[in-house]
Amino acid sequence: MRTQRGHLGLLFLLSSALLAVSFAKERKNYVVHLEPREDGSTDSVEEWHRSFLPEATLDSASDDGPRIIHSYSHVLNGFAARLTDAEAESLRSKEGCLRLYPEEFLPLATTHSPGFLGLHLGKDGFWGRSGFGRGVVIGLLDTGILPSHPSFGDAGLPPPPKKWKGTCEFRSIAAGGCNNKVIGARAFGSAAINNTAPPVDDAGHGTHTASTAAGNFVQNADVRGNAHGTASGMAPHAHLAIYKVCARSRCSIMDIIAGLDAAVKDGVDVLSFSISATDGAQFNYDLIAVATFKAMEHGIFVSAAAGNDGPVAGTIRNGAPWMLTVAAGTMDRAIRTTVRLGNGQEFDGESLFQPRNNTAGRQLPLVFPGRNGDPDARDCSTLVEAEVRGKVALCESRSIGEHVEQGQMVSAYGGAGMILMNKAAEGYTTFADAHVLPASHVSYAAGSKIEAYIKSTPKPTATISFRGTVMGSSPAPSVAFFSSRGPNKASPGILKPDITGPGMNILAAWAPSEMHPEFADDVSLNFFMESGTSMSTPHLSGIAAIVKSLHPSWSPAAIKSAIMTSSNVADHAGVPIKDEQYRRASFYSMGAGYVNPSRAVDPGLVYDLSTNEYIAYLCGLGLGDDGVKEITGRRIACAKLKAITEAELNYPSLVVKLLSHPITVRRTVTNVGAADSVYTAVVDMPKDVSVVVRPPMLRFSRANEKQSFSVTVRWNGQPAVGGAEGNLKWVSKEHVVRSPIVIPPAKAVA
Repeated sequence: MRTQRGHLGLLFLLSSALLAVSFAKERKNYVVHLEPREDGSTDSVEEWHRSFLPEATLDSASDDGPRIIHSYSHVLNGFAARLTDAEAESLRSKEGCLRLYPEEFLPLATTHSPGFLGLHLGKDGFWGRSGFGRGVVIGLLDTGILPSHPSFGDAGLPPPPKKWKGTCEFRSIAAGGCNNKVIGARAFGSAAINNTAPPVDDAGHGTHTASTAAGNFVQNADVRGNAHGTASGMAPHAHLAIYKVCARSRCSIMDIIAGLDAAVKDGVDVLSFSISATDGAQFNYDLIAVATFKAMEHGIFVSAAAGNDGPVAGTIRNGAPWMLTVAAGTMDRAIRTTVRLGNGQEFDGESLFQPRNNTAGRQLPLVFPGRNGDPDARDCSTLVEAEVRGKVALCESRSIGEHVEQGQMVSAYGGAGMILMNKAAEGYTTFADAHVLPASHVSYAAGSKIEAYIKSTPKPTATISFRGTVMGSSPAPSVAFFSSRGPNKASPGILKPDITGPGMNILAAWAPSEMHPEFADDVSLNFFMESGTSMSTPHLSGIAAIVKSLHPSWSPAAIKSAIMTSSNVADHAGVPIKDEQYRRASFYSMGAGYVNPSRAVDPGLVYDLSTNEYIAYLCGLGLGDDGVKEITGRRIACAKLKAITEAELNYPSLVVKLLSHPITVRRTVTNVGAADSVYTAVVDMPKDVSVVVRPPMLRFSRANEKQSFSVTVRWNGQPAVGGAEGNLKWVSKEHVVRSPIVIPPAKAVA
């Protein structure tokens, strides 16, 4: 018996050892970041990259596929490769290898908005005067595009600019391939399915974001009869270059970097990035930050999603200062529903499903599965047929994207309707979802009152009526609950997000999608509504394209400054913009404010930035010479440079980590308005904060003249534990150039 146990133990040890060897030989995907090439070699980039691979991997035709997947040369010195653990360890020790990044998958950050933003047609309208973004190329990294969609017709568009070097991988132009609107389209890695599939959208997301940024005019657009009107993107006459880097909703970091690399090589002017990057990673560990730094150096403006992890503080994504980080806000359009209770109370909500035969006028039994306090029942995930058949169910919302699924469950158990109530943290943000039964998505405040009614009577009833599209809802705009919030973990001294744009219930072009299988066979569904910072980001990409078309020599930093300093902090009623709880929105939730395109093209003054200033800032972050080199691709000796703090970066907003002593920072502005102009400093801060600007007046005598000023901030008395917010405005006869001033809470600066 002892001998048998010994044999079994030996077999177990042998099998474990073999398993360990098997795992050690299993290859994983990595992005390999290399030193800048300075050896004078005439080898091709691919040959140079292959020279870094260990001997055992040089055979690219082995049975488990090629080792090198992508070679990068424009946004990153390096390549993506498949390596065993031993090979990866060997490569790390090679001279010239900076860092290996294991493959990760990043999530997607998922007609009325032009008018809401003040973009109007006609000879006196801003759009006509702006040229609709004509001549600018917007590159989108996303899930591809449906090229046959009418939003991508090229009526009225010129041919691609001469600088354009991109390619089109659509096989059939007749079936809707590239034209003067979509001038390039490529698919990468897993999104290309071994390079056999063209960059056709299989998720709907890429088509939606592309048309939001630069879709051409399409009349009589709607979604199931709602939100009817003329649909268009922000820059309807800009060109589109499509880089499919996501297969459905999976976006490999290797493919994203390949798409970024190609976009820079092809000659795009604006990059639109509706993908969530790593949360708070130090910039040299964040491949998106590294790659977009190089894009910025090439003069490319990058608009990136803030992420959908709000309203929790410190959840911001894509936080590098060389990107425009975009939060999501609401508009004044609602796809209205009304819930009427048996006691006569009424509550407005939203639903994209607006049936003609609804429950209006017919009170039905109303039930709340969670009325007995079961947290697992409140979202209707544990329904039984007897509980809801023929009744209206009150359900607490799940995460974004699962609302329709909740209604499907209620419907499957015979429910006659659903009232979807927000959780407390979601406040007043409601979605116009494409439900499959009569439904109304209501705020937390409304849902709490409905819940209280159910508990107050033995036979609660409700009816849902459908009002269609309602314009002028208020307050608008506000910040959506899901929009990620600052502070920026990687660099808390830089205010993020930068700006807010429309991101709620956005109507845009659509493609048959596995993300919405209920509509996969509906060929008539040309447009659809989606919400997320994925939707707000292409709005800002298109607006940046308009600014770029009018000011082609402006740097990405100048365009960003123009967008931020011209934004709104008051809503359409003239009161401060609110957050999802209808409290005054902080700059950590909305950035500088809500975008105002018509003012962004004529900002008066801009805060510009050069690569060297970013390098001085990176040295000040304490990343070390090697860390700065990984981001910039340059050999940097921070000890020989004049490093600057985050507050000293010439950014359009100021974060001042203020304790007991006053802090002084400097800024430089460039006059991009009239040659002879005078600006006066106006400070709006709480009374317990003193701000002194020197000089208090700036006089310009020529265009592109630069002038500097200092800002000294101090507490009047004891520091406020909760911090403070306000604005510095440079005011002339024609312009107000506004910069947020943020003093973080004491716990954030200690």
